[in-house]
Amino acid sequence: MNILVLCTGNSARSILLESIFNTDGAGRVRAYSAGSHPTGRVHPQSLRLLSSRGHDISQARSKSWDEFASCDAPQMDVVITVCSAAAGETCPLWSGAPISVHWGVDDPAAATKDERATAFETAYALLQGRARSLLDLPFEAMDRGALKTALTQIGDFR
Repeated sequence: MNILVLCTGNSARSILLESIFNTDGAGRVRAYSAGSHPTGRVHPQSLRLLSSRGHDISQARSKSWDEFASCDAPQMDVVITVCSAAAGETCPLWSGAPISVHWGVDDPAAATKDERATAFETAYALLQGRARSLLDLPFEAMDRGALKTALTQIGDFR
């Protein structure tokens, strides 16, 4: 299953979830992330946190969702927005009409300097819990409607 995780800046939440899926779901899912208005750099706290949790950060980069709207891009099965701004934007037309859901998470990069590390830990824990909820499902055998329902319910988990 190919999953595209979207956020506006593609520097924190979407990067975290992409890495969580690729680490915890190796062999079952392949995740990508992108932004509608990418910052052009991954937030340093994202990299520190992922590295401290044993994630490979060598390929982490902030990129535009335009990379995934081209005809030679991987076909996505699921598109997950993790910030309200990206959820409300008009997305490109994705090849294959993937399932789209919103898994809102507060922006840890918007936290004050003193609260930032905790905010990133909180975002990571919430995203990891949601990713694990999906990975615990037999999604390969689920029909499109059941998968959409499950993904929506997972996104409602706080």
